[in-house]
Amino acid sequence: MIRPIVQVPDPVLREVARPVTGFDADLRALAQDMLETMYDAPGRGLAAPQIGLGLRLFVMDVAWKDGTSDPRVFVNPEVVDASEELVTREEGCLSIPGRISRVARPGAVTLRWQDPEGAAREERFEGFAATCVQHEIDHLDGILCTDREEPAPEEGEPEA
Repeated sequence: MIRPIVQVPDPVLREVARPVTGFDADLRALAQDMLETMYDAPGRGLAAPQIGLGLRLFVMDVAWKDGTSDPRVFVNPEVVDASEELVTREEGCLSIPGRISRVARPGAVTLRWQDPEGAAREERFEGFAATCVQHEIDHLDGILCTDREEPAPEEGEPEA
């Protein structure tokens, strides 16, 4: 089921989401709804607060627009390691339509989370996937990409 996406300035987008404690059919159905909503939007990531739910849950599929679908569900995620190297990318957000923000984030992160059955997972993410997981975790902490936005480089100035 496709759910409505919450837009700024809805206050749920500024709340710190609470941990998921129930790993059951309802959680799996919610994750499926979130994936359908993300694909319909069309986006590459969607956090529970973006559909009005203050839960530490997000979905992601960074390659589906390139023809290789890899839907992922992250429950109670946390970054346990981040590279010192920062990479600046342009980020869009389904909750802030029409706005692109330049954001510097660690180029690689190790994430620990649970899957929808409650099993512990850990994986290193690099490149765009690293940006995406950090963007979605920010949503779980009430942070928007516009909060981290960097000024555009002056004309003729090299990009960092």
